[in-house]
Amino acid sequence: MNDRFFASDNSAPVHPEVMEALRAANEGHAISYGDDRWTREATKSLRRLLGRKASVHFVYNGTGANVLGMQAGIAGYHAIVCTDVSHINTDECGAPERATGAKLLPVPTQDGRMQPDQILGHLHAIGVAHHSQPRVVSLTQSTELGTVYETDLVKEIAKVCHKNDLLLHLDGARISNAAVALGKDLDEITSRLGVDILSFGGTKNGLMFGEAVVFFRPELETAFSYIRKQGMQLASKMRYIAAQFQALYGTDLWRGLAAHANEMASTLAAELVQLPDVEIVYPVQANAVFARLPRSVIAEAQGEVFFYVWDEDASVVRLMCSYDTTASDVERLVAAIRRSLKVQ
Repeated sequence: MNDRFFASDNSAPVHPEVMEALRAANEGHAISYGDDRWTREATKSLRRLLGRKASVHFVYNGTGANVLGMQAGIAGYHAIVCTDVSHINTDECGAPERATGAKLLPVPTQDGRMQPDQILGHLHAIGVAHHSQPRVVSLTQSTELGTVYETDLVKEIAKVCHKNDLLLHLDGARISNAAVALGKDLDEITSRLGVDILSFGGTKNGLMFGEAVVFFRPELETAFSYIRKQGMQLASKMRYIAAQFQALYGTDLWRGLAAHANEMASTLAAELVQLPDVEIVYPVQANAVFARLPRSVIAEAQGEVFFYVWDEDASVVRLMCSYDTTASDVERLVAAIRRSLKVQ
């Protein structure tokens, strides 16, 4: 099996410019816990992209960003409305509920995108002492199924949230891919639409580690310095997280990397649809391709170019493209599937 594969965009190496930024940040001493020039520079860069009033706080990982970001706005008797396929519901080992005490209220989706009326169905619980009180709506952009929320839909969901005193959280693990897919700047798909809390991802777009929690409502950040410390996400050597963000978001590097990953996914999908008995099951809008393959060919193809099975029962696999995916990588995967299908 080749050492380049389509299992996850987390599998890609650190981008060379990010690695160089880490090397440069490793010279000499710096004040700990974020009181350093790298953190100040990266914070300024993110505010330039997200809005000057954005409050930026660096953390180690995406689960920490999601959990602690939402924790800033909820109490243990609250509830979080999310999709059934959301990362907080399926892939964080119960961390949101354990750490916050709040209950997750997952809603079913056809393509990973929540609809406004699905929020309304939970509002009957407000004011009823027997029920967890809805407080946060969490969306994922781009979604776990590779689809992207159009700006009008996010704006409509934000209106429903704010009309009913709910907070809107955006899990932006792949926010860069979404912005490129929509042809928008980052503030146009976050702060300008009414997002209150953003988990801002970098690891899936070329960083070694590190994410950011961003608040667009000042009152939410008041206690976050304590929440982050208690939540074990306050980095003593924060310059190493911040330097990476500055390398990626201090320039347009982030946009080029995300655009390339998205383009490779589109190329891959276009090749796969030409194969017999292969079906693309969700719209390919960012850097993910979900394909239904005959069950008998999956293991053989995985042996050549590794990828994950997303839905065993439906025989659907997930193929993730990264900033460093090449046309040759795509060709090799398609060829492996073609051979497994016994197609000449």
